[in-house]
Amino acid sequence: MDKIIVTGGKPLNGEIVISGAKNACLTLMPAALLTDEPLTLTNAPRLSDIATMTDLLRSLGCEVAALQSGRVLALGAETIASTRADYEIVRKMRASILVLGPLLAREGHAEVSLPGGCAIGARPVDLHLRGLEALGAELDLRDGYVHAKAPGGLKGAVFELPFASVGATENMLMAATLAKGTTVLKNPAREPEIVDLARCLRAMGAQIEGEGTGEITIQGVERLHGATHRVVADRIELGTYMLAPAIAGGRVELIGGERALLGAFCDKLEEADIAVEETARGLAVSRRNGVIRPLHVVTEPYPGFPTDLQAQMMALLSLGSGESVLEERIFENRFMHAPELLRMGARIDVHGGTARVTGVDTLRGAPVMATDLRASVSLILAGLAAEGETTVSRVYHLDRGYERLEDKLSACGAQVERVKG
Repeated sequence: MDKIIVTGGKPLNGEIVISGAKNACLTLMPAALLTDEPLTLTNAPRLSDIATMTDLLRSLGCEVAALQSGRVLALGAETIASTRADYEIVRKMRASILVLGPLLAREGHAEVSLPGGCAIGARPVDLHLRGLEALGAELDLRDGYVHAKAPGGLKGAVFELPFASVGATENMLMAATLAKGTTVLKNPAREPEIVDLARCLRAMGAQIEGEGTGEITIQGVERLHGATHRVVADRIELGTYMLAPAIAGGRVELIGGERALLGAFCDKLEEADIAVEETARGLAVSRRNGVIRPLHVVTEPYPGFPTDLQAQMMALLSLGSGESVLEERIFENRFMHAPELLRMGARIDVHGGTARVTGVDTLRGAPVMATDLRASVSLILAGLAAEGETTVSRVYHLDRGYERLEDKLSACGAQVERVKG
């Protein structure tokens, strides 16, 4: 099993190109099931999760070709060979549930295994199911599978989400494009990945208005056609690499970064006295005066502070000048990185959904273990500033969401090495 070894104490200087968004691409790929014409996605990231979604789509009869070294994905579902998404594939990744809406909308029936993914809380799919039921789907959960059918086709409806679930919004948005009549989603998720999906679906002929606001309206159409769409930049990768020079020192320019993708996060960085500068090619980040001010961070749905950057921010605040508070309001069990940071000398006290972080002058390198995707990269970030050597094991989590991380950081002067296991 691969490990990553980080030798700390080296400031970072240079530039990092931000890849296409994993979470956006994983949503866009199932959209290919909505049409019998080709869908081409450019600026695709090369990640293990993308490979898993590729395997799942191929099992359903969708052709997937990776072109230009994987940067372009050509998808074609001229026919649907199977409407069963098997457990052996779905268990690897929660985003697999996103084939349910498209299959149901196009074929009128589907069997999709309940999904797996990072162990960061229950993250139930009940809201996906309630939304599809509102569109007329008949659902039966048995033997670990969602058995769904809509014999007369899906029908438009008004559905208010009790909370702004990203996945449920995506599943309903795709399903509603082929439903009869008008669908109104109230209190939908507003993330840039939702906006990106709506733009892609619109390019395929869908009639959608209001993405990125508190209400999305979808007028169903009889069929969608092919399109070419560029995947939006990965805002979580962007935020992660913005934190690298904040933690290690130096100045790094993030090519393709946009403040609009991470407004609340950028505000918190500046509150901590980290400089965030808009450039002609993206964003540049540096520490202003060597002191990291303490923060109170609360994770919230977009446009609030992203839960997917909470672990990385904890690594930064471990080196802060006082006590910081992080409140996790999206997922339970998402402080599993805290015990590993403690091994590196951090001072963290966790009670329920709140972590109190008292900054220390120095972290120390140590052997640590990644527990989930974002936790894994938080340990690498901490290692950039730690004295000595940090060895991060179980980095298969990392490969689900970060493309060539060691190469990108090394190009800016970090000493980061992958050791094959």
